[in-house]
Amino acid sequence: MPAARTDLPLARLRARLAGDVDNSPRRRAEYSSDASNYRVPPLAVVFPRTDDDVAATLDFARTHGVPITGRGGGTSVAGNAIGPGLILDFSRHFDAVLELDPDSRRAVVRPGIVLADLQRAAAKHGLRFGPDPSTQSRCTVGGMIGNNACGPRAAAWGRTSDNVAALRILDGTGTERVLGDNLDVLPGLDAFVRANLAPIRNGLGHFDRQASGYSLEHLLPERGANVAKAFVGTEGTCGLILEATIDLVPIPAASTLVVLGYPDLATAAEHTGELLTFSPTAVEGLDARLVDVVRSHRGGAVPDLPRGDCWLFVEASAGSTDESMALAAEIGKHSDALDVRVVADRAEAAALWRIRADGAGLAGRTPGGEPAWPGWEDAAVPQQHLGAYLREFAELTREHGVDGLLYGHFGDGCVHVRLDLPIADAPQRFRDFIFDAAKLVAKHGGSLSGEHGDGRARSELLPLMYAPEVLEAFAGFKGLFDPGDVLNPGVLVRPRAVDADLRLPSAPKVVAEDGFAFAADHGDISTAVHRCVGVGKCRAGTLDAGFMCPSYQATKDEKDSTRGRARVLQEVINGSLVTEKWGDKAVSESLDLCLSCKACGSECPAGVDMATYKSEVLYRRYRRRPRPPSHYALGWLPRWLRGARRAPRLANALAGRDGLRRLG
Repeated sequence: MPAARTDLPLARLRARLAGDVDNSPRRRAEYSSDASNYRVPPLAVVFPRTDDDVAATLDFARTHGVPITGRGGGTSVAGNAIGPGLILDFSRHFDAVLELDPDSRRAVVRPGIVLADLQRAAAKHGLRFGPDPSTQSRCTVGGMIGNNACGPRAAAWGRTSDNVAALRILDGTGTERVLGDNLDVLPGLDAFVRANLAPIRNGLGHFDRQASGYSLEHLLPERGANVAKAFVGTEGTCGLILEATIDLVPIPAASTLVVLGYPDLATAAEHTGELLTFSPTAVEGLDARLVDVVRSHRGGAVPDLPRGDCWLFVEASAGSTDESMALAAEIGKHSDALDVRVVADRAEAAALWRIRADGAGLAGRTPGGEPAWPGWEDAAVPQQHLGAYLREFAELTREHGVDGLLYGHFGDGCVHVRLDLPIADAPQRFRDFIFDAAKLVAKHGGSLSGEHGDGRARSELLPLMYAPEVLEAFAGFKGLFDPGDVLNPGVLVRPRAVDADLRLPSAPKVVAEDGFAFAADHGDISTAVHRCVGVGKCRAGTLDAGFMCPSYQATKDEKDSTRGRARVLQEVINGSLVTEKWGDKAVSESLDLCLSCKACGSECPAGVDMATYKSEVLYRRYRRRPRPPSHYALGWLPRWLRGARRAPRLANALAGRDGLRRLG
């Protein structure tokens, strides 16, 4: 990895850009993490406005020998949206739908477009983008391309790579290239493919959710020799996306949810294959413990489910409601489930799907209330092996003494789970479990990642899944696009260790004193602020979520999101960027626009309560020192009004003084 420079002449970069460059401690704290277990403070964050800004930033990074990492919504759970050099945030200005042609069912978009915004634009024409990860209210299309995102309906419409037609990128040399079915787009690429036909054919493309590593199978002549599709899933290590041409699919005329109850997850997985013969648009699995967490989080707002301790949510789509209802009934009839429920009411079906959508955040706590973490949240195996894999995985978690809530895309063999891994107390135990889990998934012919990417969480494990010649092909492919290793180094090729740069081991306990008790966090303020795992629901638009976070909705600045504030408070506790603790300017700037509206307290799936944290910070800051005059002017306003009522002339005279006017 190139050495991180601390003496960068950022003023020169600022002078070249139409966008902004921010290297303040607060900004670096906000971008030091994504939704993963990792903390890597950047040197600066760049908000490009134009293609020239991206090119100039890449040129600057190459000239000064610093890494560069592209970032969208920052929802990566694998640590592939953080880096030690320059972060390019595409979500602020690169967020447009440039073209949308209903006839060809294609759109041209900027990489920072939020998926939900794209879906709204396409829905006006009866179309949608096929992949639909649960973070669609805040994830960006560029990020989806980076890790080859899928979502529940990939069973019907494929992965992101299946829905990308062309990409306009800058490679690591700063050269603009338009990728499609054109091996001649990059010098040496055709020869590279010819030299690596055997390892690519033998090691890659065995099943749809084989997302780990590079998807070089798309370069094969029998697969269409498509460079754009091979670029999908490279996690920012081969180029920076400027525009993406994507395919759209028709929205089904009608869809019906059928819920199937089973005694356990493995049994449900073993019966999934027979359901796929009905071509459902989604087959999702989740267990009773996750539903119990949802019920406790929402105060019981979960519709009735059929009898069982595990459920499959199967979506049947057709040309009319009658047809989708009939298909759902047929699926239930042939399911061998303990119990079946066809959900005819759309609102009720939406409430049930929300259980699955909120899983990533709600699964951040075990049933016992302990923190649960990503790291092994995304493994996939061929669907026919899923039942056996789940039984052995359950035994593995018992052996290692870890627990978590499991759910996932059972129709595709992809399993999501967050576990109470001993990251803070015993990093070596964390490492041991991750390696044993990787060996288990390799035993079943699976993939370390099914859609989230490898990032910092799994790249070191790739030798357990791939032969040396496949790993050499990965390195050769990156070398063609990025010979200087400036793009997201430490990911996929020449990886960082899975236990390097972990966020929690350096977080000391901060005991609650005379302020709030933080009883739900064992009286530890550090545990409380580390509830934020970066899910990013606070960045969702109000059309896609609830009311969190109103200040972010107004400014679209990470600083004013609940997540951004949590990152700054985490840095107060465990970092080196915010040095003046609770009284630091960075903390004041971060909390300034927090309305203490409590929306996060009820809507954040991780249970972050920023209003309480803000009150605690203000208490700790001012408990032994006077507050600013404006605090007394407003906080004692009832007293001032009572005094003004008794002496109105004096009050009017004082109100006209410049000093008092400035207090307001």
